[in-house]
Amino acid sequence: MLSTTPDTTKVIVLTGASSGIGEATARRLARQGHHLYIGTRRLDRITALQDELRAEGGHVEAVQLDVTHLEDLQAIVAKAHAAHGRVDVLINNAGVMPLSPLAALKIEEWNRTLDVNVRGVLHGIAAVLPIMQAQGHGHIVNIASVGAHQVWPSSAVYCASKFAVRAISDGLRQETDAIRVTLVSPGLVECELADHITDPAAREAMVAFRRIALPPQAVAQAIAYAIAQPDGVDVSELIVRPTASPY
Repeated sequence: MLSTTPDTTKVIVLTGASSGIGEATARRLARQGHHLYIGTRRLDRITALQDELRAEGGHVEAVQLDVTHLEDLQAIVAKAHAAHGRVDVLINNAGVMPLSPLAALKIEEWNRTLDVNVRGVLHGIAAVLPIMQAQGHGHIVNIASVGAHQVWPSSAVYCASKFAVRAISDGLRQETDAIRVTLVSPGLVECELADHITDPAAREAMVAFRRIALPPQAVAQAIAYAIAQPDGVDVSELIVRPTASPY
């Protein structure tokens, strides 16, 4: 059931929408009545999500994109802007987490982590910032991790990427008085990220680590909360953890 009124409906661009936090966030925001432009590399997944949410009355447009390509972010932002004359919110959610000890020398995975988790966020900001500056308002939500605040063995590169997202978010917040910036740092979440760990020791360690995890809907709720605040209220940072988890 759609729950917004026309004057609270926002035009939102969301990356990494095919699973986990991104999918849960797309569902929540679409059901609140916002106009959603969702992107990921897996077009089949988000097309199915688009069709499902449209059948419920949602306003959702699925676009294939790779956040490592600036032009892909520019294209989805331009599509939203052309349709509505504005872009209210960007949610930089796409991310990867191929954990491994540094001694494993998984250099290709290091580079992929930095490309997606850091450059992907910067590409999103670069695509939307000129529009938000011109319209005099906007909201950029960057999804980080508790790994933006603490480091564990096998997570050095991943945490470095999330520390960078935290720094970028706070720097952007300080550089503007018209655009809201929110950093959301989830603890362990039930999602596919850990399924792509190729290092055997790191993968085994995550089995125990994942025994206590948040449903992605909890993080989606936190994102929706930040977006719903009045224009003059900037929820700068949210850390969302499972109550029973020490991490």
